[in-house]
Amino acid sequence: MAIISVPLEKSYRLLNHGPTVIVSAKHNGVENVMSASWACALEFQPAKVTVVLDKSTFTRELIEQNGWFALQVPNATQAELVLNIGESRKENPQKLANVPLFYQNGFDVPVVEGCNAWLICKLISEPHNQQAHDLFIGEVMGAWADDRVFKDNHWDFDNAPDELRTLHYVAGGQFYLIGEGVKFDKGP
Repeated sequence: MAIISVPLEKSYRLLNHGPTVIVSAKHNGVENVMSASWACALEFQPAKVTVVLDKSTFTRELIEQNGWFALQVPNATQAELVLNIGESRKENPQKLANVPLFYQNGFDVPVVEGCNAWLICKLISEPHNQQAHDLFIGEVMGAWADDRVFKDNHWDFDNAPDELRTLHYVAGGQFYLIGEGVKFDKGP
């Protein structure tokens, strides 16, 4: 496995299939991660994303204080981790004890090891959207993917093992995995 850089103008492809994501942030040396289902690409250039973060979340507080966050695309091997990090750090200060984190060069935002993709974002402050709708907008400043599932700036799940398929949360602890692709010729 190698972590490859993804051009920012192609980074929307890391989210456009609607996966569950992991959101991470750091402020004053305090790190946190959480799972989120409502994240999506917003704009191509400059690359922007959105994510919905409830007012009660500790990760949201870190983002509001620091102005940086990361979105990660977990895979099937991380389903239990994704459920466990949904627990509040306010209620369980040790929740990160078994979460392997690392840092991409040039960015002081923790990211979770083993994911299929990572996007590091700078918050575009929109106080009304954040307060009224819990909606956060970020400009993508760096993007990377696992070369076993992301090739030539496209997902390649058909040729990857099932354990590397992305998670799609339904409810009640149930996920679906991304399915097989269906490809059509565009014609002449």
